[in-house]
Amino acid sequence: MYSIKGNKAAKIESVTFSELGMVENDIEEILRTSIDMICDDEGSMLVVGRQVKNEKNGRSDLTAVDNNGNIVLIEIKRDIKDIVSKKEAFEFQAIRYAASYATIESADDLVKKVYAPYIEKYKNEFEIGSLTSYELGIRKLNEFLKVNGSENSFNEKQKIILAASDYDEQTLSAVAWLNSNNVDMSCYKLTPYKINGEIYLDAEKILPVPEYDDYYVNLLDKFLPESVKKNKSLTKAVLPKIDSLLEWGAVKPGDIIVAKGKKDEATLQANGNVVAKGKEQSMQVWLKELYGWSSVQTFYYAIHKESGKSLLQIREEYMVKRAAETSEES
Repeated sequence: MYSIKGNKAAKIESVTFSELGMVENDIEEILRTSIDMICDDEGSMLVVGRQVKNEKNGRSDLTAVDNNGNIVLIEIKRDIKDIVSKKEAFEFQAIRYAASYATIESADDLVKKVYAPYIEKYKNEFEIGSLTSYELGIRKLNEFLKVNGSENSFNEKQKIILAASDYDEQTLSAVAWLNSNNVDMSCYKLTPYKINGEIYLDAEKILPVPEYDDYYVNLLDKFLPESVKKNKSLTKAVLPKIDSLLEWGAVKPGDIIVAKGKKDEATLQANGNVVAKGKEQSMQVWLKELYGWSSVQTFYYAIHKESGKSLLQIREEYMVKRAAETSEES
């Protein structure tokens, strides 16, 4: 990270969580309330548990459900010394906890064992009204699964996310090998910075290495002729965000964005944020508040009012257009 003054850049050195006096519990709470730090625009997550005890008295840090219906286990370590000092390897501790979630057979089972106690613990964050924690939990979880079309795929697979300020080579090697053998495990590196008394946190996904080959191949197979499909350079591109759509002119500042399935509207800004009810915020935050989820698949749930298309559809169409143009030029 660099600070810019005029035409000069100065590197800002990171600090450690221990130097900031932060413990693992602090990081856990930050991620619990801001899970979108480790869930990008391409996915949605609903946090359903914290410090859940399994039958062997092990405690998993955070538990969530993603938009595909997978139960997601999130394990956190503060610094690298916290990883290497443990008797059990970081990644295998997470696998052991994930295995216990594989026994959950239904949404009802998850709510009874995990989500209802979570709602009860943090009831001040929920509008419970006259409902019990179980009744609210089953409503929210079923709605999340239904809207995402994952009712019939609930807990068919389990995912693991590891989060730490750094990793030892043994952990990274093990995670890379597990991914190559169809274990869905990700590593996020959390780097804190202290600037003018304020603490900033950067979350970077380091494993698996971001590759979007399958996405691009499937997309191009749908829309493009064989001559265009052969343009392999496209498969290395990173999926564009809202700033790219604005730069391309695929959407414009002032366009109205509607939340999918709702009447709520917001006005798109030149910086990629939206303004709703006089308040400017990121599109992710706006949608999170509307749906009541921990993280929202932004491009799927943001509908461009004028065209009636989701930002996902607009992005795909523009990518196809650019792919065809690139192929013609080459």
